[in-house]
Amino acid sequence: MKTLLLWTIVAACLVTSAAQARSAYDGSWDLAFVTQGGACDPSYNFTVNISDGVVTHPNLVKFRGYVARSGSVRASVTVHDKFASGTGKLSGSSGRGHWSGYAGRSRCSGYWTAQRN
Repeated sequence: MKTLLLWTIVAACLVTSAAQARSAYDGSWDLAFVTQGGACDPSYNFTVNISDGVVTHPNLVKFRGYVARSGSVRASVTVHDKFASGTGKLSGSSGRGHWSGYAGRSRCSGYWTAQRN
């Protein structure tokens, strides 16, 4: 009987931990990147998914991103000879931040915006 009670408590703790792992920012987000300096394309648009605070894109293998509970965002992406990293903040259903990187030998920088789908 004690073993059953112990396993019930352990299972309840695991379920509670999994439920708490969800991020307030989970879901699909549309991102727009605007180049303000450098010779990169003037803008980039794509959609990412956030699950448990981890930012992913289905077609970008070298994409890493994380959203903290506070809404602070850190992400980086590499596609062929292009690389960018950025930081910012999500709040409610929108967000904004800055990015910098390079395309070939050209250095670039700008800002990004996000809207929840």
